[in-house]
This record gives sequence, C-alpha cells and structure tokens, in this order.
Amino acid sequence: MATRLNPYLRFDGSARQAMEFYQSVLGGNLTINTFAEFGMQDSPQADQIMHAQLETDAGYTLMASDTPPGMPYNPGDTMTISLSGDDPVLRTYFEQLADGGTIGTPLEKQMWGDEYGDLVDKFGTRWMVNLSAPQA
Repeated sequence: MATRLNPYLRFDGSARQAMEFYQSVLGGNLTINTFAEFGMQDSPQADQIMHAQLETDAGYTLMASDTPPGMPYNPGDTMTISLSGDDPVLRTYFEQLADGGTIGTPLEKQMWGDEYGDLVDKFGTRWMVNLSAPQA
C-alpha cells in the first residue's frame, strides 16, 4: 500500500481564496467541501471550507480547511512548504507566490550552487524554493 506525506494548512476564513490562489500558481485539480455540505447548514461557518484538496500534475498535494468552530486558530511560523527540484518552473512559482507577500530571501544562486529563495505569501504561508544547479 502506498503512503504519502503532504501539508495540511488551516486558515481563519480564507481557505477558499488561498487554495484557489495556490491552484492558479501550481495548476491541478482542486476539490472543495464546505461545512454546510457536511451537515452544518445553519452554522455561521456554513460557507467556510471544511476540507479542500489540491492535486497537481507535478505530483504535489496540498490540503486545507478553515478553522472549525471551537478549535483555536494560532497562526505561527512553525511550518514551511518546500518546493525543490530542477524544473525552471520553480522560478515562476516563486514569483507568483511572492505576489502580495513578503520575500525573505530573493531567489538567487547560493553558496551551495543552487538557486534558493524563501517568502511568506499573502495568506501567511511560508514557502522555500530550491532550484537545483544543472549537473555537470
């Protein structure tokens, strides 16, 4: 049986906008289910996201939800999504994710030979991008 590990992000009411943004950057198929679809039609969170899943052609899986009622929402800096590889499309991902966000380290050649950059996107999610140097 195959297994996988993927990030699961929580938002405070902006999960739909964030996941639609990530789909616009990374492509792929996005499925979204609201709290109302799972029996909470009369709750204040009815239109918020109970579960969203983005599956990209590159093999990335990103999941998210809005914070459910009664669960604390404590955004922080304890998680970062890392994109790495040798596909130049990573430069485009970096530029698009940075739009409206804050670049910590510009995407540029580093002492280890790769291009690396990091940022916090407009939804507060931290990203690291490492574009491997061509092999000799």
